[in-house]
Amino acid sequence: MLNPSPGGADRTGARRAGVVGRPVGHSLSPRLHRAAFAVLGLDGWTFEATDVPAGGLADHVAGLGPEWVGLAVTMPLKREALELPGAVEVGQDARLAGGANTLLRRGSRWAVDNTDVAGLGAAMAGAGVRAPRRATVLGAGATARSALVALARAGAGEVVLAVRDRVRAETMVLVDELGLSAEVLRLGQERLVLDPAAGEVVVSTLPAGADVSGVLVPDVASAPVVLDVAYAPWPSGFAAAVDRASGGRLAVVRGTEMLLHQAVRQVELMTGHDGPVEAMRAALAGEAG
Repeated sequence: MLNPSPGGADRTGARRAGVVGRPVGHSLSPRLHRAAFAVLGLDGWTFEATDVPAGGLADHVAGLGPEWVGLAVTMPLKREALELPGAVEVGQDARLAGGANTLLRRGSRWAVDNTDVAGLGAAMAGAGVRAPRRATVLGAGATARSALVALARAGAGEVVLAVRDRVRAETMVLVDELGLSAEVLRLGQERLVLDPAAGEVVVSTLPAGADVSGVLVPDVASAPVVLDVAYAPWPSGFAAAVDRASGGRLAVVRGTEMLLHQAVRQVELMTGHDGPVEAMRAALAGEAG
């Protein structure tokens, strides 16, 4: 993880930040960051959403003036952000996760980082996760890699990778680098049964509309913490399946918790000030539905 902007932000100067991706109109990042700027007294700071297509990130960044302090990056640009030409620094979390969601101004150049790892870690800690021995991750994309990093840092030693197709080679390299013992399970072909004695944590990185009916069994109710990175529409397909499998006894932590905490870390990196968690949570509650 990179260090925040040195010295803290100028509270009176005009500065610009924003979020880029496609589609980006639905992003809640502007509301989160604007709420933080207001509480921090950063007069003149703005945060806007800009539609940038795949392949267009480098050109977009090259056209930004010196008043720009940072960008939040969403799909489909996270890999491009990691490989930004001329980047002066790449944070360890971005390297491990294989994608970056944050660009930070460093003089005339840019640094890249990933705050999804910190967001997932904070969401798990808030849900009571304490040194899990075993974890299950549903999905095989960039967010699943962020989840693996966060889980390893929380103390997990064993992981089940539940995927719909296959596990990418780079994900297995990451598993080895993190020192994890991994088992692969294929959704749609095998049923997910959780071990009630393993201190299980389950993290779903599947799209909100993914159909997982038939792959979860009632033992899912024994998992002490279940998180879903999806947050809209809610409940997601996974959250609805957990509700059915557990007879309503097990609540799923909504992805808004990860969204909140990754944005808090972005605010810290861009401004050099602590992110105002509760003010940002209140702003998110008004928009996430």
